[in-house]
Amino acid sequence: MTLTAPHRLSVSLLTLGDPDTLTGGYLYHRRLAELAPRHDARLVFASFPARPFPFPVLSGPRLLRELSAQRPDVVVLDSIAAAFLAPWTGAVRVPVVVMAHQPPGGIDHGPARRYVQAILDRAAYRRAGRVLVASQLLADQFAGQGLAGQGPAGRLLVVPPGRDVASAPGGRERDLRGGARVAVLCVGNWVARKGIVQALDAVARLPAGLARLHLAGDDRPEPGYAAKVRRRLARDDLAGRVDCHGRLSREEVAALYRDADVFLLPSLREPYGTVYGEAMAAGLPVVGWRAGNLPYLAGHEREGLLAEPGDLAGLARALRRLAEDEALRARLGAAARQRAATFLTWEQTAERFFTAVREAAWPSG
Repeated sequence: MTLTAPHRLSVSLLTLGDPDTLTGGYLYHRRLAELAPRHDARLVFASFPARPFPFPVLSGPRLLRELSAQRPDVVVLDSIAAAFLAPWTGAVRVPVVVMAHQPPGGIDHGPARRYVQAILDRAAYRRAGRVLVASQLLADQFAGQGLAGQGPAGRLLVVPPGRDVASAPGGRERDLRGGARVAVLCVGNWVARKGIVQALDAVARLPAGLARLHLAGDDRPEPGYAAKVRRRLARDDLAGRVDCHGRLSREEVAALYRDADVFLLPSLREPYGTVYGEAMAAGLPVVGWRAGNLPYLAGHEREGLLAEPGDLAGLARALRRLAEDEALRARLGAAARQRAATFLTWEQTAERFFTAVREAAWPSG
């Protein structure tokens, strides 16, 4: 039940670093900020500085002053910043809601940091009035750690990203195949867990002329890994097979979804995988590892083809089957589109999010 609010809902979202960072979690929050006025709400950002762990925690007093100046009805704590707020949560004078895009401890760190950060994350989550998570995979992980939420629902609430991207630009469709049988699209920043090198390895195993790979994503987040990707791209077995598009707008990515034949992202640790849902909504069969959240979104031989993690030969076989079998590609793509139609749109995501946050802000109505 949506409660009657005494005034327009004011939300401060506490994150880490630049809110314009090009990753799924940051994009999620920016979409919510854009949609907030439709839900009689205002969402503004406050950020811990992007400094080496654990130094952002020292900025806690400054962030508390910034939050006080914003005069929010509720603070939404991005899981990427939870560890840094943990020592200061008792000083937050309004309800706190967690919005989790990763499990306690994070997903891109070494074992020592994950261990320490998980302790701090859990401390922050236990003091929050409500815990929202971006996927059922995360809900299962949080529940398994006893973090089932303390709010009026008495449970975790899954608030996944929307499946819809911006409309593709008008005009004629582009030929992304470049003489190959199929155009394969991979949307992901060049970070190790996305498996960009493995995507390149799989394409290199295919017969010449079968597939052309298009990489869309920012190459700046992990310079060392980006250098590894470039070294792999420079090898002779990928000559003329790959186009690198770099960082793109939502509209440009939508155009790639429109014009591609197959979607590939061999990510090992994807807490949700917004791009999988977007690709499926565009009618693309998806290929990746049977890992992370992908098995929650797409079934093997149903909406895509999934290989066991690390099985490069299996990944290449999946791509070859889809390239050589147009009927299979059409069947899986149609099933993917149908399955994606059951996923939330961004408008529905915003409705679920702001309803939950409003209930946390004004629990008594």
